[in-house]
Amino acid sequence: MNLFRFAGDILHLLSILVLLLKIHATKSCAGISLKTQELYLAVFITRYLDLFWNFHSLYNSVFKVVYIGTTSMIVWYMRRHRK
Repeated sequence: MNLFRFAGDILHLLSILVLLLKIHATKSCAGISLKTQELYLAVFITRYLDLFWNFHSLYNSVFKVVYIGTTSMIVWYMRRHRK
């Protein structure tokens, strides 16, 4: 496993979790673009379509599912807590 890829994946995941915690704690989405998050979700879904027919590794598959899931949660939170 490439150390730089692992570090990048962990930092990406931490940034998503910080964003989710910010939205949850403040119950506000001020300063965050819903359209941008929806585009991120569309990109992750289309980029990771191979998840259903190509298995590379458990690590790869888990992170693909986590990215799609957490980005979906961000979009859901933003629609729910729109102010």
